[in-house]
Amino acid sequence: MADRYSVKLLRPMEGVPVPERTKTKIARDVKLLNKMKQAKEAHAKKVHAQRHALKMRTYKYVSEYRKERENLIKLKREAKAKGGFYKEPEAKVILATRIKGINKLAPKPKMILRLFRLRQLHNAVFIKVNKATIEMLKAVQPFITYGYPTLKTIRQLIYKRGYAKVGKPGAHSRIRLQANDIVSQHLGKYGIHGVEDLVHEIYTCGPYFKQANNFLWPFKLNSPRKGFTSKRHGYNEPRKGDWGNREEMINELVQRMI
Repeated sequence: MADRYSVKLLRPMEGVPVPERTKTKIARDVKLLNKMKQAKEAHAKKVHAQRHALKMRTYKYVSEYRKERENLIKLKREAKAKGGFYKEPEAKVILATRIKGINKLAPKPKMILRLFRLRQLHNAVFIKVNKATIEMLKAVQPFITYGYPTLKTIRQLIYKRGYAKVGKPGAHSRIRLQANDIVSQHLGKYGIHGVEDLVHEIYTCGPYFKQANNFLWPFKLNSPRKGFTSKRHGYNEPRKGDWGNREEMINELVQRMI
């Protein structure tokens, strides 16, 4: 298939006079072939440099995550030694999953679910924590369950269930995240050139969280293994249920839904 588009050089036979027109074609083909080789080499160098840079950033992220974890353990031990408790910083990102359909859904909760892009059952999205989103989550609590995702959960969701939303508004396409090129093509201007950059931006709630989150298609999850407990009741009610804020326990539920 590739041979159809390759440049073939015209080679004159020995002892046969070469017309000027043929000489011009040969010179043109040689020039075009050299340009194609140079472009190919330049592209290969660029891809190699991007991959190396992404690899080094990944090592940096791993070191950053490790230091954060070690520092948290250290602070907890110091607080325990003094007879107190260490209060962890408030979460910056929430993972919300829709667990109910459209039955008995009032207009206001329906609009909020659309704003969160939770249009279908078992859809999951990342949400930035602020005063407005907290109030909106309270309004749709009976239809969703949410909590604070760990790095492991974010990485597994993006790698296993991650799809990109590309195209013009109103005509978006859902494309599997199979290569870093897709991420770099659409988020490269924000300094996000690979899946690990995307994971880091979501986990740390970076300055381009909105662009990175909108680039991701809402995750489509399965029904949880071993099922739900009771969708009619809240997770924090005396009689255990499913909807509402699970805090860190959202990770256990999502692991059963991936």
